[in-house]
Amino acid sequence: MSRRVSAAVVVGVIAGGLLLSACGDSDDDSDKLTPPKLGACRDLTAKDLTSPSNATEPVACSKDHTAQTFAIGDLPKSTGSSYSDKRHGKFVYDTCQKAFREFLGADESLAMRSQLSWAWFRPSERGWDRGARWYRCDLVGGPADARKLRDLPETSKGLLATENPDAWLTCADGPTVADSVKVPCTEKHTWRAVTTIKVGQPGDPYPGDRIVQVRSRDFCQESVGGWMHYPPNYDFGYTWYREDRWTVGNRRSVCWAKTDR
Repeated sequence: MSRRVSAAVVVGVIAGGLLLSACGDSDDDSDKLTPPKLGACRDLTAKDLTSPSNATEPVACSKDHTAQTFAIGDLPKSTGSSYSDKRHGKFVYDTCQKAFREFLGADESLAMRSQLSWAWFRPSERGWDRGARWYRCDLVGGPADARKLRDLPETSKGLLATENPDAWLTCADGPTVADSVKVPCTEKHTWRAVTTIKVGQPGDPYPGDRIVQVRSRDFCQESVGGWMHYPPNYDFGYTWYREDRWTVGNRRSVCWAKTDR
């Protein structure tokens, strides 16, 4: 979005900017050349996750927080020198998706079916112009489309490796998967995300919405039937993802069983 301002306002802004610079303009964490601290906790909001950089101050992990940094590193030269190059996202997805699963103690399927997700941040544009090339990946308490994040425990390492991780697994309450509220599986529900299925291989080009949707439907029907031990009748649902998720590396769809368990 852009907006126009009058010449008089522009002059005032420039003059004010010069005055502020003279008084001092300190750096925040996103401006620094060195990466943030691994394991740091922060109290982020869902809105924070939409920004390319983040300067929220860390808090003690014993205090309320919604995010914990589980991976840091430097972007390779192969992803380009432009701040907004899409290759940065592809590299980080491949790197941090694996680290996300390892941090939680989950395989790819379990991680996708959890009430947890991750977000990544790069330096501010100011830091980038100075030469900073680090990335920071944060585990966050909520799925990718969450409007409000949940508080995490003091440490989230191994959170899905417990005997009963239902508090962090995804169920849904509603007549259909699409028209439902996603809830932790410890709450009342009518659907449970039970498996994921592959709809393509890593090197495959995107086959188109219709093919991904049909593969998801057919594969999930079989997968959910197996999970339910092939009863005579059962209801299933599926969640499939479009080209934007395919581009960054996702090749799976989520399968749902209609069940209250």
